[in-house]
Amino acid sequence: MHSKTPAKSTAFMKALKPSVELAAIVGSEPLPRTEVTKRIWDYIKARNLQNPANKRNVLCDGPLKAVMGKDEVTMFEMTGLIGKHLGPT
Repeated sequence: MHSKTPAKSTAFMKALKPSVELAAIVGSEPLPRTEVTKRIWDYIKARNLQNPANKRNVLCDGPLKAVMGKDEVTMFEMTGLIGKHLGPT
């Protein structure tokens, strides 16, 4: 009989607790970064928040501005800004 070795958990896949501001968008349960990013994009697309003049930029509504700290962010800035709102479970 084979013993099951636990799947290697990378830091990338580790569930992290969202801040109150981020939880307003992605929910309050701990999530891996990949799922947080997916849910942020679902939120952005559902509310048509991409800048029509430059799709790489996101126009922040109230809840998103609470996380990002400004009115407009680039896709590249977003990852770092979201990271500040994720902590240990």
